[in-house]
Amino acid sequence: MKATEKLHETGQSLWLDNITRGLLTSGTLNRYIQEFSVTGLTSNPTIFDHAIKNSHDYDDAIRRKVKDGKSGEALFFELAIEDLRQAADLFRPIHDRTNGVDGWVSLEVSPLLANDAAGTLVAAKALHALAARPNLFIKIPGTREGLSAIEEATFAGIPVNVTLLFSSTQYVAAAQAYLRGIERRITAGLNPHVGSVASLFVSRWDVAVADKVPGELRDQLGIAIAGEAYESYRRLLDSQPWQRVFNEGARAQRLLFASTGTKDPKASDTLYVQALASPFTVNTMPEATLKAFADHGKVSDSLVAGAGEALAKFGECGIDKDALGSQLQDEGAASFVQSWKELMECIVSKSEALAGA
Repeated sequence: MKATEKLHETGQSLWLDNITRGLLTSGTLNRYIQEFSVTGLTSNPTIFDHAIKNSHDYDDAIRRKVKDGKSGEALFFELAIEDLRQAADLFRPIHDRTNGVDGWVSLEVSPLLANDAAGTLVAAKALHALAARPNLFIKIPGTREGLSAIEEATFAGIPVNVTLLFSSTQYVAAAQAYLRGIERRITAGLNPHVGSVASLFVSRWDVAVADKVPGELRDQLGIAIAGEAYESYRRLLDSQPWQRVFNEGARAQRLLFASTGTKDPKASDTLYVQALASPFTVNTMPEATLKAFADHGKVSDSLVAGAGEALAKFGECGIDKDALGSQLQDEGAASFVQSWKELMECIVSKSEALAGA
């Protein structure tokens, strides 16, 4: 039995943090579903930028859309939705079999809307309607400004993947925003069954402190932060507010571990996947990490635990996790904006080149 199958049997969903048109047309994504127990995927502007920039797979589609007068963001979202519709259809049997727990794909709103809650909500509604797939999440950043958009989108019945979460505090705030949206649906007599995941970014913590902690703590902070968030997650699900909405038919918002590819070349390439094997969670991993784990990964019996003790050691080294969590979220938001700008530049340059060919 492959390690990926064993991990799935522990109760954790394996999602692919990648999508390209080539993955779809070659049958590779379908093979990952069959052979590696992949049950969903996530995307972001950087992924699409690399996919469009580094292949000719999108050239014909771009050429047609340019002739139809499409450009910029509108052209990109049409390309992305075409890919994600195909992926969503591949995962639809899983989505149906699990009653909407699994089998999801994700599309992100423009990062330029990160500080515009009203604009984010408008974009989320439009993109979800355009995609026309029940198993498609709209990714909204869990920033301070994004929390109201998360609540409003949930109330509107839009499935949300809350992205850019870096700490337990940020996770809890996002979970409470989702809960408020569900509670409002119940009060309004609406169906509270609205899917959601909350995505906690892991590996960037260890990159941030690599030169600030002793060797024995190297590559351990991200795991400790994830452990703390997991403990908060379990407490929330057991709390009275959540139990009440479950009793009304609501679905739990699952915790998702993101950014789980190992950045340290000296560390195991399956470090975070093995450490974060926890039931009723999701791990979305890069393609290389998925292949590595399928090849030589191991599933440990010890789940995420002991976060408080580990975090205390980092505190003794002068690491302020709250301040660093805020910094990482700000840097992540800025990085997404930069990736978006590069993606738009790629769309413009490809459009011009193909229109003139």
